[in-house]
Order: sequence, then C-alpha cells, then structure tokens
Amino acid sequence: MEELLSTFVRSIFVENMVFAYYLGMCSYLAVSKNVKTALGLGLAVTFVLFCTLPINYMLENYVLKEGALAWMGEQYQSVDLSFLSLIIFVAVIASFVQLVEMVVEKFAPALYSSLGIFLPLIAVNCAILGGSLFMQQKEFANVGVATVYGLGSGIGWLLAIVGIAAIREKLAYSDVPKPLKGLGITFIITGLMGIGFMCFSGLNI
Repeated sequence: MEELLSTFVRSIFVENMVFAYYLGMCSYLAVSKNVKTALGLGLAVTFVLFCTLPINYMLENYVLKEGALAWMGEQYQSVDLSFLSLIIFVAVIASFVQLVEMVVEKFAPALYSSLGIFLPLIAVNCAILGGSLFMQQKEFANVGVATVYGLGSGIGWLLAIVGIAAIREKLAYSDVPKPLKGLGITFIITGLMGIGFMCFSGLNI
C-alpha cells in the first residue's frame, strides 16, 4: 500500500509529465485557452493513460521482453520480442484513443468540436507514450503499481493543463506587453510553474 501511495504522489507532483519532463506540450499549449476544453482533454488523457499502462505492462512482462513467453513452455524461454514493444504500445494507445473519440463525439459534441484535431492526436501524445516507456524503464513490481502510475501521471497532466488554462483566462483581462501576448507569456508562466513543481522534488516519499 505504501508503494502504491508513493508512486501515485510522485507521478503527480515530483515526476509530472509536463513540468518535470515537458511531455505533451503541443496539446498543453494549444488546448489551454479555456478551462472547459482543457478539462475535457485532460480527462481524456487521464483515461487513456489509466487504461493503457496496465495493458502495456502485461504485454511487456508476459509477451514482449526476453523470457516473457516462458509460461508457454521451455522452448519459448529464449524468445525476445522487445523490438516490437514500441509498435505494440502505440497500437494499444491508438485503440483507446479511438474509443474515447467515439464516446466524446456521441455524448459531448460541443467538446468534440472544440477539441478538434487534438482529440485524435492523443494517440501520438508523447506524455501517454512516455508513460509506457517510463513503465518499461522503472520495472514496476506488479500491474497494480503500473496502473497507479498511469492514473497519477494522467492526473498530473490534467492539473497542469487546467492550471495553465485558468491562468490564461485571467491573462485575457491583464495588461500583458504586446510582444509577449499569446504563447510568449504562456511559455514564461509554464517555466515558472515548472520551477514551482520542482519544490516537490525534495520530498522523501
């Protein structure tokens, strides 16, 4: 239980996908002009991360990596399919993104319209693929830890995009110097938020 809690907190604050690794920045910058749209995309990213991390974990540990197919018999102990991991991970992510796109189009057409091309582009969002690649690197003990990591990473990305969207809505009524309006001031604020999140890196969780 302690490991699950530690992984969850670290993935949100200490290893935030946006502020620690600057992953998923294209969607983060493009869809953060208002809170409602940012919240919708953030929830979609969280859902995809939460669903794909455990599936990719099981594929990695029971199918892809060297010796993973030992459960099928001794003759498969030396099989190594790790060269397929990137393709398989992207395929799983794309499948869930397609599911999310259909659900959003059916039940929230206004949100679907406002997200535009950035909803299907979740399939190539580097924050989501990064979650699966970090899962490979960290070698989690079990699928439960991988699931919690996926959920925490999604929530961290959601907090980042909703936070910057709220700030950008306020900036619309602020006296920002003309050369910095738009992406200029957004980059500056993102850097400051990243510095703020660095405070969590000292936590011994």
